[in-house]
Amino acid sequence: MRLTAPLTRPLAAREGYRRWAASYGDENPVTALDAAAVRQLTPPLAGKALLDAGCGTGSRLAALDGDRPERAVGVDLVREMVRRGREIAPGLRLAVGDVRSLPCESGGFDVVWCRLVVGYVSELRAAYAELGRVTRPGGCVIVTDFHPAAARAHLARNCWDERGTAHVLEHYAYEPEDHRMAAARAGLSLDLSLDLEVGPDVQPFYAAAGMIDRYEEQRGLPLVLALRFAK
Repeated sequence: MRLTAPLTRPLAAREGYRRWAASYGDENPVTALDAAAVRQLTPPLAGKALLDAGCGTGSRLAALDGDRPERAVGVDLVREMVRRGREIAPGLRLAVGDVRSLPCESGGFDVVWCRLVVGYVSELRAAYAELGRVTRPGGCVIVTDFHPAAARAHLARNCWDERGTAHVLEHYAYEPEDHRMAAARAGLSLDLSLDLEVGPDVQPFYAAAGMIDRYEEQRGLPLVLALRFAK
């Protein structure tokens, strides 16, 4: 997450994450709030099949403990991210693929995550069509996204290259109703939604960056929209 307005022309997400792959992994306010939301929205995983669509290096799957799914698969658009994930955790089941055309069987998963990904996709309906396709009847889809309120406040998504240089990423700000309508066309019904705000849980990230003044300015601003859909 970038805490100020972008100053340069945004990079396409695929190019940005390709550059970021070698050093990807540090948490930030957006990923921390995403994790908190997904913990709340994800049903028990024991005996279930889980897909992480847009998994990056697969670190979220590698971090699962205790309530582990019977089968866990990650798919990401960026080959370099998948390659790094396989190097870090060789046992992970990872594949290269687009969230708009997932290399997965129809109805193959009980729980589908799509976390902080759909805002990079210009065809929201196509993404939801695929998320719905791969979900079993009775299953659920959990989508998180950069909150449109944060975009309206001129915050932006960014990445870092191997030299530590920040780059702003191209991003689409979708309203909750955009998600609901696209999901409905895919046979998914909204079950629960959450708005995760800047607050004490993410204050340490601002403090570590020497940006407490920005924290005070942004406190209470929604950063992450989280949605759970039932099929």
